[in-house]
Amino acid sequence: MRCVLIIDDNPAVGEALSLALSLREIRPLVALTPEEGLAMLGRERIDVVIQDMNFTADTTSGEEGIALFKAIRARYTDLPVILLTAWTHLEAAVELVKAGASDYLAKPWDDNKLLATVENLLELAEANREATRVHVERRRRREALESRYELDGLVFASEAMSRTIELACQVARSDVSVLVTGPNGAGKERIAAIVHANSAVRHGPFVAVNCGALPGELIEAELFGADAGAYTGANKAREGRFEMAHGGTLFLDEIGNLPLPGQMKLLRVLETGQFERLGSGRTRQVKVRLVSATNADLKAMIAAGTFREDLYYRLNVIDVNLPPLSERSDDILPLAGHFLDGKATLTEDAREALLAHSWPGNVRELKNAIARAALLAPDGRIEPVHLNLPPPAANATRNLDEPSRESVEAALASAGGVISRAANSLGLSRQALYRRMERYGLAV
Repeated sequence: MRCVLIIDDNPAVGEALSLALSLREIRPLVALTPEEGLAMLGRERIDVVIQDMNFTADTTSGEEGIALFKAIRARYTDLPVILLTAWTHLEAAVELVKAGASDYLAKPWDDNKLLATVENLLELAEANREATRVHVERRRRREALESRYELDGLVFASEAMSRTIELACQVARSDVSVLVTGPNGAGKERIAAIVHANSAVRHGPFVAVNCGALPGELIEAELFGADAGAYTGANKAREGRFEMAHGGTLFLDEIGNLPLPGQMKLLRVLETGQFERLGSGRTRQVKVRLVSATNADLKAMIAAGTFREDLYYRLNVIDVNLPPLSERSDDILPLAGHFLDGKATLTEDAREALLAHSWPGNVRELKNAIARAALLAPDGRIEPVHLNLPPPAANATRNLDEPSRESVEAALASAGGVISRAANSLGLSRQALYRRMERYGLAV
């Protein structure tokens, strides 16, 4: 049950606040002295503290309250504290709010305002605890992955990416073929590099070929090599990528672009390790770990007769799927920070703009947007305008809409000042509503 500690030397104050809180299903605890309050904090799990500023009769300086607040803050850094103050020491309370107190309320207080403040702080504390739990759990999972595998400096924070990496590392130890699927720009080559780095051939070469970047008539020569005179312009013999990758890993990106003759030769290499260079009758032998990748629907290509079914099943022993950036939004800000590398900082509005964008170009698009913004930000502070992102589509969900000041005020009034309820009615997160309240000059 949610719990609030009231520290006030006046028993009537504790009784009145306890009654009001109990009606909201909040467990109240009362301490009459700072010492008693600190002792309770050591014994109980407290979510919010409401503390007086004076505890000695005829004292109005607020020094006792300041000392108590500092003692609480020193021991419980993130614990929300509400100050109960009289006008005689209002300035001291304001200074404490600047130092980290959550709010201050004048005596006699308004019950509705106090309860709304407490509700907001309780919800925020719960959200912070959950966020901390998730963060700690993800950090432990990442540390476990880093301790067991070589991750090649990959930046990620999302659960979806953790699962992808864990699968890639698990299958890396075997010598089976791996097919990495996912959209363009998502980082499929980085996954292939991780497979290589954790494989039995990690000390061998890692050779990457983008089949989609080569003309169809040159792909076979690129992969298998060619003798002199094998085609126009082939003035001397050249070794192909399979020979270069001998004893290591060959990564074939955009494998769906490989023409049918090349597919047949690739299938033979996978089955026997043997091939011939173009224009040569000499059979060569290689030992290569093959990792391929595609953003194409290979099953549809099989049905259309443009991709060999037997090759598909040889390539797709293990399918490692890399989700698009839009499905792993927790990776957006860590990646943005990595690309910035200290050259500039993102404002809160810029961070929100990054999270709101759908990133159809995935990590590649994000990297380019950050590089551009870092160049255009005059003082090293990146604003949304520097990111040059398109506005949300007209049919975007409501949480991407920009509510007016009047809408925010009406939502707050309807919710009785409880931030979570107002945010929910506006289709915003609590943090997003706080930012808009600050922008419109509305008191929390």
